[in-house]
Amino acid sequence: MTDALSTLLETAEAQRLATGFVFTEGPLWHPDGFYYFVDVRSSVLYRVTPGRAPEVVRDKTGGGNGTTFDLQGRLVLCEGDNRRVTRTGADGRLEVLMDRFEGKRLNRPNDVVCKSDGSLWFTDPGLRVPLAERELPHAGVYRIAPDGTTALMADCEYPNGLAFSPDEGTLYVANTRWTQYIHAFELDAAGTVRRRRIFADMSSDETDGVPDGMKVDVEGRLYCTGPGGTWVFAPDGTRLGIIRTPEVPANLAFGGPDLRTLFLTARTSIYTLRTKVPGRPHPWYGGRR
Repeated sequence: MTDALSTLLETAEAQRLATGFVFTEGPLWHPDGFYYFVDVRSSVLYRVTPGRAPEVVRDKTGGGNGTTFDLQGRLVLCEGDNRRVTRTGADGRLEVLMDRFEGKRLNRPNDVVCKSDGSLWFTDPGLRVPLAERELPHAGVYRIAPDGTTALMADCEYPNGLAFSPDEGTLYVANTRWTQYIHAFELDAAGTVRRRRIFADMSSDETDGVPDGMKVDVEGRLYCTGPGGTWVFAPDGTRLGIIRTPEVPANLAFGGPDLRTLFLTARTSIYTLRTKVPGRPHPWYGGRR
């Protein structure tokens, strides 16, 4: 572990909470004391309370992948195989939030994040959809406004994980294929993209892992799963090091009552590590009723 990482991590070794899955993803902390996560290739949504066995919440998720909450605490899920973004209410009712843009089917929604104004932003890469089945000519980052209106915010090569900076002035988006890097989209007060730049280069000689899921801590550091493990960057894009775990993660979330537990979805298993700096809280956490 590098000196920079040792100042950020409270524990050096990851604890495995459960194993035996195919490909875990979609980690999300619920303040009632449990995590959601998915097994993408088995199309199953789980929840797990540390110290207990995972419980099935929903099967046949249609390739469920990235997760978040809306401002009412309803679970939002990117369903890649179903080519849509859905929301599940407290009564269990499933609602399709978006499956088309300008009348054309989405490609394969991957990951999603909620902004403090209630808008939901998600990535929609197209590479894994056969060319003959693609209706949209681009891979993009979309926004679903609180009133349900939708907009294409930016196009990208292969957008994957995404996260807002603590002040929500920057949206970070991982680019997974071809050139591997993290975009930084600078936003104005209305949430419009003013300019875009490369935040960090994630190209590597390591063969296991690609830029994927990401989260930000309260001090603006970016944690992004990638080649060899979880890459950690300072707010200016300087790489601080790579957190190595027994399996390379595809995504991560900050959880626990103090948001200092790093919950990692890594191939066949789920792991935790303790950090010294809390993660950026979901905007719903502060407004729970």
